[in-house]
Amino acid sequence: MKWHPSSIGKIMTNARSKSEILSETAKSYIKSVAKQDFFGYNVDLNNKYVIKGQEQEQDSINLLNAVRMTSYVKNDKRLINDIMTGECDILLDDHIIDIKTSWSLETFPALAEDGMNKDYEWQLRAYMYLYDRPTAELIYCMVTTNDDLLSQWDNLSLHRVDHIDPDKRITVIPFERDQDLESQMIEKLDAASELYMNYVNQLNNK
Repeated sequence: MKWHPSSIGKIMTNARSKSEILSETAKSYIKSVAKQDFFGYNVDLNNKYVIKGQEQEQDSINLLNAVRMTSYVKNDKRLINDIMTGECDILLDDHIIDIKTSWSLETFPALAEDGMNKDYEWQLRAYMYLYDRPTAELIYCMVTTNDDLLSQWDNLSLHRVDHIDPDKRITVIPFERDQDLESQMIEKLDAASELYMNYVNQLNNK
């Protein structure tokens, strides 16, 4: 099983007992993935928040480039190793950047302390491991929301943001590679793959 970096936070939750590698929450998630793969369906979210993140990712990269006076481009190099597969947003020689496009000013983390998220942290740590990079950044970006994503009930003042200084519309959270945390991640992903295969085998032999 090749796990996606965006899902690893669900597997990394702590078990109640130190003698167990996987928490009950992680086990439930792994079984859900196995069931989806076995029966050929998925329950991925596809709401307006996700759609904006997908459709306006380039807008966010353009915003970041404007602030930093850089020429970052979207990465299209997907990597696969023994335990995971992933495609980071921006790949540099010694650095990874992951872009999160906020839905509105209300959901935009204005300061780094507002944007701390364990799932996103594990996603970045997975990318650093997968691409063998020593540092990474989680960068929240707030760009004006496309009209086709808004309804008549949306408060436009939360979505029309071009008048706000660009540097106030990005929030950066840096990470450094940590070998101890990486070892924990590998251990849990190995256990997750074993549980996944056992569950699929049970379904096959039902």
